[in-house]
Formats: sequence, C-alpha cells, structure tokens
Amino acid sequence: MSDKQKAMLDDDRDHIWHPYSSTNSNVPVFAVRSAKGVHLTLEDGKQLIDGMSSWWCAIHGYNVPELNTAIEQQLDDMAHVMFGGLTHAPAIKLCNKLIEITPEKLETVFLADSGSVSVEIAMKMAIQYWQARKLPKKQKFISLKNGYHGDTLGAMSVCDPVTGMHTLFSEVLAKNYFAPSPKCKFGDSCQPQHIEELKEILSTHHKSIAALILEPVVQGAGGMKFYSPDYLKQAKALCEQYDVLLIADEIATGFGRSGKLFACEHAAISPDIMCIGKSLTGGYMTMAATLCTREVSDMISNNPPYAFMHGPTFMANPLACSVALESIHLLLASDWQQKVHNIEQQLNDGLAPCKAIDDVADVRVLGAIGVVELKQAVNMSKIQQAFVDAGVWIRPFGKLVYLMPPYIIETAEINILCDAVFCILNDGKHL
Repeated sequence: MSDKQKAMLDDDRDHIWHPYSSTNSNVPVFAVRSAKGVHLTLEDGKQLIDGMSSWWCAIHGYNVPELNTAIEQQLDDMAHVMFGGLTHAPAIKLCNKLIEITPEKLETVFLADSGSVSVEIAMKMAIQYWQARKLPKKQKFISLKNGYHGDTLGAMSVCDPVTGMHTLFSEVLAKNYFAPSPKCKFGDSCQPQHIEELKEILSTHHKSIAALILEPVVQGAGGMKFYSPDYLKQAKALCEQYDVLLIADEIATGFGRSGKLFACEHAAISPDIMCIGKSLTGGYMTMAATLCTREVSDMISNNPPYAFMHGPTFMANPLACSVALESIHLLLASDWQQKVHNIEQQLNDGLAPCKAIDDVADVRVLGAIGVVELKQAVNMSKIQQAFVDAGVWIRPFGKLVYLMPPYIIETAEINILCDAVFCILNDGKHL
C-alpha cells in the first residue's frame, strides 16, 4: 500500500462514519479510484467486479455515456432551483414518464430526496388523507415482519420490530401493527392460513389503521425473502374491504430488478401510494418519488390545510430529474426483460452448487437477485477481505450473501461472482 493510500484510509478511519458501522470497526474499507461498466477500480489499481449495483441502484453500470451527457447538458441551464412556486422541464418530463410507466391510477408525483424520505412522505400522505376524510383516528400502519422501509423515524416504525436493525429505538418509535412475513413462496398460491393474521388485524383495528405498507413480492434488507404475488393480490383486496390504503414500497424492486418493471405487476395490482428510489437515477444521484392516486391527492388538496405538509429543499433537483429521465429512457430502450431473465438463469446455475455446503440454509433467485442464506452470520471482517482478494465486490449482511449485479453484466462476469461465493463459503473460514 502506498503512503497516499494509507493516508487516505487513516483519514477515513479517524473521521468518517460509514453505514451501519462503528468508528472503531475492524471491518476493512476499500478506497475506490474510479468505476466503469461493472468494474470498480481501487486506489491500488485492483479491479473488482461489482455484484451489488451499489445497493441496487447502478442498473446500467458505472460511467454511462448517456447519463454523463444528461448531467452535462443540464449543467449548462441550471444545477438547481427551488421547487416552491417554480417548476422546470426536467421535472415535468420526468413526472409524466413516471405516471406513464407505473401502475394505473397513480397520477400524482411528489419528488423526494431518498428512499427513506419517500416512505415518510407516503406515511404522511396516508395520515393527512384520512384527516381530510374526517377520520382522524386512522393514524397507525400495518407492515410485514422481516420488512425494511428505511432509517428515518417514521420509516423505522414500520420496519421489523424484533429482527430489524432498529430495535434500539423501540421506545421512541410509533407503535404499529405487524403481520407475519408471508410463508407462501414465490410461484406458490396464497392459502387462507398464509394471510389469516393480516386479515384478523385489519378486521379488528381497521378504524385506527391508515395504510398497509409492504415491499411487493421481495422483502429486501429485512431478509431477502421472495413471496407469492397471490399474497399481494389478496392483501390489496383486504385493504379495499376494510377501507385501508395500500402503500407499495418499490424502492428496491422498481425498474426491473424482480423481472417486472415494478414488482406490483407480478400480482397485477395498483397501490394507492407507491415509493420509488434507488435505481431511479441509475445510481448517479440521490432521488426518490412518492406517487399516489388522484383520489389521495385531491382529498388532501381540497381540505384544510389545503396543502400537503412536506417540502424538501432539494426537491426536483434539475440534475437529478434529467439523469433520472435519461436512465428510464435507457432502460426502456434496451431489452432489459431478456437481460434480467438471462441473469436469473445464470444466477440459478451459478449459485446452485452452494446448496451442497453444510453451512447453507437456502439458495434462492428471482430476477436479477441471487441469495445464499447461511445458518449463521458471516464474519464481516474476514469475508469482505476474501471477496476483494477474489476480485469481486460483494457486501453480505448477517446470514445473507447476495448478488444483484448491474443489468449490463456479462455471463463470464456472473460466473466469476458465483464462483467466488461458492469457493469462499465452501472454505468455511469466514463464518
């Protein structure tokens, strides 16, 4: 390691707090010099194949000419302007495109800063909607165990209260209702016993419940679980029966990751409110959006205080809007369905040998998501270094080693990722 690299990492260790980490953690941090395609180049020149898409978002890979150009051209006009009382073409074009491609009846878009904020917005929309309907007691939420919806206070209150990452804050968070994580796997039908507890909660408490919030079909950071679209369809019907809004958190699943453009499409349902983020800008800038039906937006807008009470400073940033619009165009102009299907097949084949490893509890694949669930948590310090030594960037958490590569990845690169997972887990020295 050069003196420059050592100085960089020393400064990082001394002053920077990384996500879900300690300031005195022994888990290594690696300095990235550049990124292009599906490769990360470290400061020491080592290249890694990215198996994470930078936490789901870099679906086109890195340093994409079309996305670079979108930002460069927008810079010539303006980098930012407030959205209070002003508007601009990038925001208008982006919102029109989002309305066009998302499930029917979602006709109003509120642009936000990040996925967690879009969930906060969705929850506030639901509460304000019921206030406008003169049902102010409807302020609680139902979510699913093993769910994850973000790290801000409102979003934390609908994350799994026991196995989630936020149990430390349990006395501060609003108390909500939790239904069991769906036991019906993707591809199976949803039997009455699978949805019985959700139905019971709705039947008993619907007068105090504003919305059911869930991740459609794929539960992400709460456990990387895939469940039956039939459960989602029945959950939507229950919400309609008991007059409860449905919020679909598509932050991780949106823009093709599950094999459909949005995971709600697996069940052919349309939510009342939908959150999107992560790959919205192709991983270039932080941005999210909360979409809702005209019924929701009109009810809020036509009743006191005659406005939705939220307003981020950087809402509808023109640079982010421009690159998001180009990212969507780039995705839709490609044969993304076939690419995701091919990745699914290759992950199925490449991760299958892991089933024979004694420490492996399950291997599952859906769309461009491959998961190896272990029987015990990994040793992050050891396994992270081992993956880097193998020339891949894979970031496990807990018992889960998972892949969600950019859609542009080639077969040979997927094989390298899968071989690294198998060899390192089979070695058994990193648990």
